[in-house]
Amino acid sequence: MTEQHKKTLLVVDDDQDIRQLLCDALSQKGYKVLEAENGSQMWLHLEAEPVDLVLMDLYLREEDGLNLARDTRERFAMPIMMLTGKGDETDRILGLELAADDYMMKPFNLRELTARIHALLRRSYQAPPTAGSTINQDHDCLKFGSWTLDLTARLLHDPDGKLVTLTLGEFSLLEVLARHPDRIFSREQLIEQSRGLETEVFDRTVDVLILRLRRKIESNPKTPEFIKTQRGLGYFFQGPVRIN
Repeated sequence: MTEQHKKTLLVVDDDQDIRQLLCDALSQKGYKVLEAENGSQMWLHLEAEPVDLVLMDLYLREEDGLNLARDTRERFAMPIMMLTGKGDETDRILGLELAADDYMMKPFNLRELTARIHALLRRSYQAPPTAGSTINQDHDCLKFGSWTLDLTARLLHDPDGKLVTLTLGEFSLLEVLARHPDRIFSREQLIEQSRGLETEVFDRTVDVLILRLRRKIESNPKTPEFIKTQRGLGYFFQGPVRIN
């Protein structure tokens, strides 16, 4: 990885030993690694230079890592990987619901961690949500209602043409559903076909991602127009969907 193309990672953890371990290991893999022990330091880094991926501890000493992850997701589109020492499934759900793209337990295997980071970076896109973004007419797009899902750039445009920030998992799930309008998918089928759901996925993850997508694309998430539930079977995307 040349200096010009080095990816920048930001490690947010209040444990100095963990930060040092990650900085050393990831630097050896060719990444530029920044570190922060709290939210204040994290924001300084994020505002000072582009960051390609954030590794964040869920349980920071003086603040809530979950809230930090949610606030980060509202302002930035880079992947977020959460790290925690607690193995409760509820924690993983909370992390995913608050916008994490992946999740690892401490103590973690460094080889597995670096592999997951590489996978997240490979699938990610850097597209800050701005009102002036335009859709390239040469791109493959799916249109539903007044929404446009740009499959080439992996972006979602709302009816006003503004970009809507989606996590990798959200985009992959929406793509699978919208590509096959009116087809019912079980949770297992959605996991199998979604490129953004490659690691440690379980049924409840799909429900969380569906909930998040409905909040973003439905005028009333409780009575969805597009993403429908087929009780006892799974989910389907109500067409029509137009291909552009």
